[in-house]
Amino acid sequence: MTALESLPVAVVGGGPVGLAAAAHLLERGLEPLVLEAGPAVGAAIRNWGHVRVFSTWRYNLDAAAVRLLERRGWEAPRPTALPYGAQIVSDYLEPLAATPELTGRIRTGTRVLAITRRHLDKGRSSGREQAPFLLRISTADGRTEELLARAVVDTSGTWTTPAPLGTSGLPATGEPEARAAGLITGPLPDVERDGFAGRRTLVVGSGHSAANMVLDLARLARSNPGTEVLWAIRASSPSRAYGGGDADQLPARGQLDARLRTAVDTRSVQLLTGFHTDRVDILDGTSLRVQAADGRAVEADRVIPATGFRPDLTMLSELRLDLDPAVDAPRALGPLIDPDFHSCGTVPPHGAKLLAQPEKDFYLAGMKSYGRAPTFLMATGYEQVRSIAAALAGDTEAADAVELELPETGVCSTGIPAAGADLGDACGLPQQEPVGFGTGLRHGRTALDPALD
Repeated sequence: MTALESLPVAVVGGGPVGLAAAAHLLERGLEPLVLEAGPAVGAAIRNWGHVRVFSTWRYNLDAAAVRLLERRGWEAPRPTALPYGAQIVSDYLEPLAATPELTGRIRTGTRVLAITRRHLDKGRSSGREQAPFLLRISTADGRTEELLARAVVDTSGTWTTPAPLGTSGLPATGEPEARAAGLITGPLPDVERDGFAGRRTLVVGSGHSAANMVLDLARLARSNPGTEVLWAIRASSPSRAYGGGDADQLPARGQLDARLRTAVDTRSVQLLTGFHTDRVDILDGTSLRVQAADGRAVEADRVIPATGFRPDLTMLSELRLDLDPAVDAPRALGPLIDPDFHSCGTVPPHGAKLLAQPEKDFYLAGMKSYGRAPTFLMATGYEQVRSIAAALAGDTEAADAVELELPETGVCSTGIPAAGADLGDACGLPQQEPVGFGTGLRHGRTALDPALD
């Protein structure tokens, strides 16, 4: 065994996909080291533990993780049940992290500040693939340390970097001040617990997170007079936000869409379409005015920004990456998930080959691999890390044999290609203009040299 091979594989992030990566690496005879910034595993999910997911346990459990748990007498939840986020943590992630195989291989309270190659910056090529990765970390007690790894799998997700309300990619004027004042909340607050009753709340966004918040508030309003719910979307029509309804293969997701439509039709929720947030003004310290680019303005006591997330790429600035210029995902994955062109909740099965970067043995996986794109399912991440573990172990055949069955949303404009088919036939690729989505072309998006930027 070489000195490089004796080093662990660093897994950044101790969420579902990160712990699954560790389980797969162990099955491959590789040594994982999981680095979790939060005080415990599943730190991001704990922030939305009150939310019930629309995917059943079947899609939220990883096969290698289950094998590890079952050796310790763990009993799997009913596969057709819909867990809350808190249940995913308590019934799955915490028992998994407590297994003897993983408990000593997880470091919590450990934030990765930067990843590079030891003694080599991004511009140095000679000997690069033989150099170990160097990770600079901040520990729970405030110390800065460095550790070495033979490979890195970044599953750190996107929860800590939500997208702004502003529609030009920047925070709207006044948005940072309103966030600091607590008038703009986190993306998934607990409306029952956090004081939304009797108040006027504006939800901004058109994805499933926005739908959950709108419906939670509408339910709160039914038993709390004076509670008002406003919902602003950038699109001119809510049809895409309503999803596939009965055609959705995840019934809970389809029901969510149907309930959202009913809430708008019955005027339990006031819908604002074509709303491009331009400015936010604090009115009296307890409320604010949100102004759209067309001059419309609404006043609210609180704003919930369900506008999506972005990957934090700052810690990767010294690595050679090849990312899609629109969504910040691995370049080969980007066109399959770009929401400008892709209207499905599924993607063709993919693994190490599609996720590989110019920086050998570095992979983005899990939600972070989707960059700015939405509609990620845990099952996608589990297949990603299964393939990555096989690739790192040298089993190219297993790494390339990717298989994944995901539920359709019912709103896909074209089909998912069969195995071996041209990925250009996948849903949403800009071969032809999908009805209502963009131009079908990517004008002005340029690629940078991964070594020289």
